[in-house]
Amino acid sequence: MKFLNTNFRTPMIVAPLLAAVLGACATTEAVAPPAEDSVEAKINRAMLAAPPDISGAAKIVDMDGTVLREGNNGWTCIPGIPLIPGDEHPMCNDETWTAWLKAAMTSGEFSTDVIGVSYMLQGDAMVHNMDPTATVHDHSGMWVQDGPHLMMLFPTASEIAALPRDPYAGGPYVMWDKTPLVHVMVPVEPKTR
Repeated sequence: MKFLNTNFRTPMIVAPLLAAVLGACATTEAVAPPAEDSVEAKINRAMLAAPPDISGAAKIVDMDGTVLREGNNGWTCIPGIPLIPGDEHPMCNDETWTAWLKAAMTSGEFSTDVIGVSYMLQGDAMVHNMDPTATVHDHSGMWVQDGPHLMMLFPTASEIAALPRDPYAGGPYVMWDKTPLVHVMVPVEPKTR
């Protein structure tokens, strides 16, 4: 199951310009593709997701699951969101969120008896607040791109029943309600539409 897609169409006015630039490049020397992130760069980016007292001793795992650095505090930091190919918004997850992410990536089952916490202090990708499978940006008012925030998982729906589902209501809100991926977003900076 594909959860998220951040590929948006290039505006019609930019497409001809992009084609001209690419055409010009094709007639000159070949341009090497950008080098992949080094292990050190990935570790440094992953550590930006949470406060240093968490990320400093966390396990760092690449988006493909490769362990980049061992940790000893029960937290796992990733240099990007594995659900979004090419994403570079780092996250640091406790053990509960790590299990949630694994279930989301494999379309597996997930449940928890404890509260789970994830830090994304470098922000997030643009997503639809009610539909994790949405790929086409519309004017529903449900598309949101949070800046620095925490995410929380709760054992039952009753614990989040009173929270808004509107991402612009101010304060914590529920994302992906009525799906297996439901969680609470806790922004730490104001956002604009």
